Amino acid sequence: MTFPQLIGYGVLTLVVWKLVQRRASRKANALDVAGPAKEHWWKGNMESMFVDGFQRCLDVAAYYGGAVKIHALFGEEWLYVSDPRALHHILVKEQHIFEENDGFLFCNKLIFGDGLISTLGEQHRKQRKMLNPVFSTSNMRELLAVIQTISHQLKSILVSNLSACSEHDHARYRESVELDMLPWLSRSSLDCICEGVLGYHSAALDTGNEDEYTDALRMLSPSITKTMIFRPFVPIVMRNCSLYWGKKIVDWLTISWLPTQTTKNFRELRRIVEIMDSASKAILQEKKAALQLPPSLLQTHDMLGGTREKDMMSIMLKANASSSEADRLSDTELLGQMNVMIFAGLETTTVAVARALYLLAKHPDIQKQLRTEICGAMAAYQIPDVDHSHAKDDSGVRLPYDVLMNLPLLNAVVRETLRLYPSLPVLTRRTTEAASVPLQFPVRSASGEEIDAVHVAKNQRLVISILAANHNQAVWGEDASEWKPDRWLKSSQGVTPGDKDAVKYPGVYSSMMTFLAGNRSCIGLKFAEMEIKDVLTTLLPAIHFALPSEPDDNGNVKEIYWKMSGFHTPVVKAPAGDGETPRLPLSMQLVRENNHLNSQFHE
Repeated sequence: MTFPQLIGYGVLTLVVWKLVQRRASRKANALDVAGPAKEHWWKGNMESMFVDGFQRCLDVAAYYGGAVKIHALFGEEWLYVSDPRALHHILVKEQHIFEENDGFLFCNKLIFGDGLISTLGEQHRKQRKMLNPVFSTSNMRELLAVIQTISHQLKSILVSNLSACSEHDHARYRESVELDMLPWLSRSSLDCICEGVLGYHSAALDTGNEDEYTDALRMLSPSITKTMIFRPFVPIVMRNCSLYWGKKIVDWLTISWLPTQTTKNFRELRRIVEIMDSASKAILQEKKAALQLPPSLLQTHDMLGGTREKDMMSIMLKANASSSEADRLSDTELLGQMNVMIFAGLETTTVAVARALYLLAKHPDIQKQLRTEICGAMAAYQIPDVDHSHAKDDSGVRLPYDVLMNLPLLNAVVRETLRLYPSLPVLTRRTTEAASVPLQFPVRSASGEEIDAVHVAKNQRLVISILAANHNQAVWGEDASEWKPDRWLKSSQGVTPGDKDAVKYPGVYSSMMTFLAGNRSCIGLKFAEMEIKDVLTTLLPAIHFALPSEPDDNGNVKEIYWKMSGFHTPVVKAPAGDGETPRLPLSMQLVRENNHLNSQFHE
């Protein structure tokens, strides 16, 4: 037996022993709350709920209430929470008792470094204090021009594709052209993140201009998903070893005795992380050097082809340099923020825009109303698109920030989409000490008695169901699971969505839980909301979207299905698709632009 294999078996033995200890501890501190029966001897309820379990997650909360006992791996019991008072207690009032799971923290530390999602306590507070002003409204106003340039480039590419298809097949063009929107939305989102956050000119929308760094960023999320099998090992290794030896041991675990595909997936993730780390260090050093330049040179200094001083990293570096020694972030922490902001913003925003376009395609009447609203605003605010470096049409109009963010129907469509389909449906927490979780709405104990609080032991795992909270009929009404943007338009009439009988969720965004609450809420929500709205505002006046209706060569019409595993991902159901490969095929048709207020499709 080789030394690496010996180390590997030793770590496995330690993991099994820890799991046995944990199970014995859980039996002594069983949750006294009702929940579904165990469905598998070692998987519990995990597979049915969290592997493509969108409806199952909703059904469990609807049947048992806002606090439910579910069976996790190897006999553990977890508390599945969606009650509004409980979530306020967990995320706001007693946040220090309900911390991130150690597996989540350690894995993030290995992949991203010392960023916001891998730190706790005072270090997290210091980082948050530094980053909060970076995402201010005034900075978003400055960044909007960067986002708009990318959105217009995306529109130009799609319009060019539609025009090219019309030249090859005019009859088909009259009825619309089908394109897979997902890769284009992903590339657009990557450009927005790289330009807006890092000031790095990724040019992801230029498919002939690939580079190793942007390619690694696009592959990061799928690679993390494929290596989830390693997550239980990471906390045990990281608690007992330094970061250097922890990485060494994890490397040894994949040398020769695990399945070939598992080893390949892990090594691919390591390759991606190394590329990201190297590129992030180069960008950071370039930007720090630029800060030393005289103002006259700084205005013309285009770092790595990026956005000069408007990007968030430049703003953060200036603030960090002028901070006191106690509040200043180290280079390691700055690198961590770079990696975290890219990962947190890329997949979530891509999925949100994709879902919004899908829903608008599914509801053409609302799409038409939204197009009319956008075109009306553009007619009222004729701010021409003066940057034609990417766009081929010179009729583009860019809305001011305040106009973009306050279009009533656009605001309603975005809010309703983010409420019903949060990019991250569930998150986890663990208790640092024994506690009691109060409930807004009573539930049943394991013996059937009505209770208004659930007692939890130290190291109890909890699942925060953002999805179930956003679908809670007791707060959002009986139509909570229906996509109805007009519920947000009623707020001007004194009806506030998500505030029923003075009961509401503590979410930082319109009382919903999509961006969480408290000091671990999503710090980039303003950037994400701005990007989503700008992409929709740019595309809809030019393109009409519809669900696929043309059969393929085998006579099958593509049916889009959204899988839930970590993120929501659109796929095409069999037999037209494989049900696994992420795809969003939509039928598209150009809109006649000679009359913005009476836009029509080409006939």
